Amino acid sequence: MGAAESCHLSRRAILAAPLALAACGFTPAYAPGAGADRLVGAIWVQDPTDKNGFDLVERLEERLGRPRDIRYDLAYTITTEAVGVGITSDNRITRYNLKGVVKYRLTERATGARVAGGRVQSFTAYSATGSTVAGLAAEEDAATRLMYILADQIVARLIAASASWR
Repeated sequence: MGAAESCHLSRRAILAAPLALAACGFTPAYAPGAGADRLVGAIWVQDPTDKNGFDLVERLEERLGRPRDIRYDLAYTITTEAVGVGITSDNRITRYNLKGVVKYRLTERATGARVAGGRVQSFTAYSATGSTVAGLAAEEDAATRLMYILADQIVARLIAASASWR
């Protein structure tokens, strides 16, 4: 089989893929009326009480839209821990991993029934070398990145679970 034939087969496979996915019941998450579409503007996220909560809520609202037609309430708890991972010979920490966990619960506002929930976790890292100001800026940036990562994980799980909701 020549290069032209294998390229031709690849194009056929690519063109046939949507038909195969449609035949097995696949529905795009962002199609009108699909899971992600039903979540946009429909979730009220618990008010933040600190900087991590603010960053988490900001990202959730970026992805899911500001609440307009509220059908669900999202409650969460955030836990973070900085762990020193880069240590010099004189026991100075030069690098930290910032680990984070968010436990979340989505409830239907009308009934109070739990429709989704779980736990997401991840980490980011930052350098503790340089000036105090640079170290604090690096720590704050790492915390913001971590909250965005965790929010994106929550959104992905909500979209996946929403296909089974009424």
